[in-house]
Amino acid sequence: MSSEYTKKLGLTPKEEALMVASKQAKLFIGLPKERSFQDQRIALTPDAVNALVLQGHKILIEHDAGKECGFSDYLYSEAGAEITKNTEEVFKADVIIKVAPPTLFELELLQLNQTIISPIHLPTITKEYLYYLMKKRCTAIAYEFIKDDIGNYPVVRAMSEIAGASVTLIAAELMSNANNGNGILLGGISGVPPAKVVILGAGVVGTYAAKAALGLGAQIAVFDNDVYKLLNLQNKIGQRVFTSTFNKQILEKELADAEVAIGAVHSTKGITPLLVTEEMVMQMKKGSVIIDVSIDQGGCFDTSRLTTHEHPTFIKHDVIHYCVPNIPSRTAKTSSVALSHILSPILTEAFEMGGFKNLLHSNSGVCSGVYTFNGHLTQSHLAKKFSIKYTDLDLVFSAGI
Repeated sequence: MSSEYTKKLGLTPKEEALMVASKQAKLFIGLPKERSFQDQRIALTPDAVNALVLQGHKILIEHDAGKECGFSDYLYSEAGAEITKNTEEVFKADVIIKVAPPTLFELELLQLNQTIISPIHLPTITKEYLYYLMKKRCTAIAYEFIKDDIGNYPVVRAMSEIAGASVTLIAAELMSNANNGNGILLGGISGVPPAKVVILGAGVVGTYAAKAALGLGAQIAVFDNDVYKLLNLQNKIGQRVFTSTFNKQILEKELADAEVAIGAVHSTKGITPLLVTEEMVMQMKKGSVIIDVSIDQGGCFDTSRLTTHEHPTFIKHDVIHYCVPNIPSRTAKTSSVALSHILSPILTEAFEMGGFKNLLHSNSGVCSGVYTFNGHLTQSHLAKKFSIKYTDLDLVFSAGI
């Protein structure tokens, strides 16, 4: 009988079926408890864990890793995960998934040739951090650089929506007298004008921040050099607002008149441009608020420096600065669910492709997230920043290294 005829009858030879099955590779996934930046998120929800376990994967979760998100050890155990109190055991997994960058202690626990998926937070990354990953020959994939099928950054977008919706509420809180603010109600009341909010960047963070600010009754001014982004923002919020490109004179004037300035710029090159000088900050009102959401890529205000949820603000030139890199962890459950929805399909695809190395060969979006591979640094902007040799990932693949 012909092969086509046998396939129609369901008589495919076992050898052929085995070849298809052999392409799949079950994963051993470790989810450690977060200990840095007061991060309370977890990368996979119990529902996602259950779906992965049903595919045959082994998932090891550190005790209470999902507690602050409302996901107990019991829920993960019922979903099929194994629970351990031993941190070192978690870091023996083939694939480590974190929602905060690994600490140096955690880097020391890494094994050879592991895959680690996490953010990197450019202000905190060091040459020592990169050398650890290169020494361990890890495949390190950064959330910030992963792309989807149409070239967007799904993790960045999801976390940006959450951050954008949060920053206006944070600003309103920081303006109160209880937080050394200027005592102005963001939206004003009848007969009392509202506060002015200046937003740098008309991307996802800027759009959601603008919607929240307008919803509370504030006045807004939005800056971006991409006129189409400004047009898109106005269409999404459903009304005309003040918009401008980054003209220095106009920006200086608007900042001097503002109660709140929000840095919402994302750079595809990994490092955000400096848009607001220290002199511009010095001209802002006493008690006004700066929230630099771009701090995870270096920040777009000259006076910004990294802060944490435990100590989120500092005052410089009488201006309150809020520069926390993981704002979405304030709403840990929402953030964890959003992150899980993005990562689960990637893990499933890695399983179907026969492992992460095969996935990187075929999925350019996930491949774009790789910054170290098999002992090589593969992101040019990191190589330039730390004066480390850069290796193009395509060349690594073609050379079979």
